[in-house]
Amino acid sequence: MFSTSCDYGLQAMLYLALHYSDEENIGLNSIVEKLDIPKHYLSKILQVLVKHKLLVSMKGPKGGFRLNRPPSEISLIEIVEAIDGLDIFNECGIGFKKCDDKHPCPIHQEYKEIRNKIQTLFENKTLEELTKDVKSGESIVSLGHKVTSK
Repeated sequence: MFSTSCDYGLQAMLYLALHYSDEENIGLNSIVEKLDIPKHYLSKILQVLVKHKLLVSMKGPKGGFRLNRPPSEISLIEIVEAIDGLDIFNECGIGFKKCDDKHPCPIHQEYKEIRNKIQTLFENKTLEELTKDVKSGESIVSLGHKVTSK
């Protein structure tokens, strides 16, 4: 449903939320190493998130990236909107350009319901909620080739 860029953006934001501190920046190389994402590709994605004021970027020896707001104040939908836009929640499930309630494709109604549930989930879920699940061991994240609860 989401682009690879959006997937990587969500993963990077979760990683930064797991290491959230008001003063600590995480370097691009650290994020790339832990998430096993191509550096140049991730750099562009993170700059989009900076442009949308979800991240702060600092240069220099103590430079890197950090969340612009606490994880409790960043919903997943904000990340999706910054990278993919919200039109993704209106697109046809099988790719037709003209698919709506008046001109439905064969899976329109069922896909619309699923798509709406996903949108609601992403509107209501914050990075803090995801980090709590990871820190408690209820969820895991794959960091590169390792799977960890933090």
